Amino acid sequence: MPKALPLFIGIILGTAFFGCAHKKETVFTGKAMGSAYHIKVVGVYFDNAESLGPAIDRRLEELNQCISTYRPESEISRFNRFSALDPFPISDDFVRILETAWPLYDQTGGAWDPTVAPLVALWGFDAKDGAGRIPDQADIDRCREQIGFTELILQERRYLRKKRADLSLDLNSVGQGFGVDQVAEVIRKAGFHDFLVEIGGEVLASGSRADGTDWRVGVNKPVQGSPFDQIYKIVALHDQAMSTSGDYRNFFIKEGKTYSHIIDPRNGRPVSNGVVSVSITAPSCTYADGLATAVMVLGTSEGLALINKLPGVEGMIIERDENGRLRDYYSEGFKALLLDPK
Repeated sequence: MPKALPLFIGIILGTAFFGCAHKKETVFTGKAMGSAYHIKVVGVYFDNAESLGPAIDRRLEELNQCISTYRPESEISRFNRFSALDPFPISDDFVRILETAWPLYDQTGGAWDPTVAPLVALWGFDAKDGAGRIPDQADIDRCREQIGFTELILQERRYLRKKRADLSLDLNSVGQGFGVDQVAEVIRKAGFHDFLVEIGGEVLASGSRADGTDWRVGVNKPVQGSPFDQIYKIVALHDQAMSTSGDYRNFFIKEGKTYSHIIDPRNGRPVSNGVVSVSITAPSCTYADGLATAVMVLGTSEGLALINKLPGVEGMIIERDENGRLRDYYSEGFKALLLDPK
């Protein structure tokens, strides 16, 4: 499923030192997974910091080669071109991301479906086109025949098999979250516990900042044309991941109506339920990433009901009414994470 456009999540931090002089913060930045990454690592000694940056870049390159649909020879691109119904050998990384994907699909009743790419292209939201158009219902129905995560079978945690040859996968809606989780593992293996990883707006906060307080992450104001650094809410995170999805960066307008790039796989059309932004906190950034997109599709009532049933998961849903006013809805525990809950 295409990623709900990565939205800016500002990291509300100062720089190197925070009152505890014995702790130092080292910053790593770079490009990866079609976006930028920003990483802050806190520690007393940084003898291995010089090697940590290259290790992060190597791991992100491995993931790009696995799940980037923009690389013709990536693992997922080769799978999408594979027209046989025979088992296709896949890597451990591919297996790991699929093992998060299947529960997401089941729990959301198909509101999140990574085989939705043909519909995204049909509406003109794919990278090759991007023009935006309203297709005929017959074309939508034809594309929907190519959609269905249940048409894939994972065998022996080593092979992926299609039930129909024209099926294709797009894991961009969980890809950056998966990248965040994997970079976090690289940092943990290097011996660090206190750090924050952000890729394209997807965040994982481990431990604390150098001053011992929780990490602070800002959610962008969900208004068309708002600056990427305009903060709407600030969330305190400790040993949690957070992902935000929204409809106000990638859309087109035809005859006065706005069409979002987030497609409901169940009816083949852009969502139009009033939800403009969803922020999800969860133990895994991969899961938070996909669930944020799914709740955009489900809408406020059904989305909150699902979030409140999921252990370790909280969420904020923002709606825009007919007068353009924003209204917030919180899961049972999300409001406690806000630094300014007004």
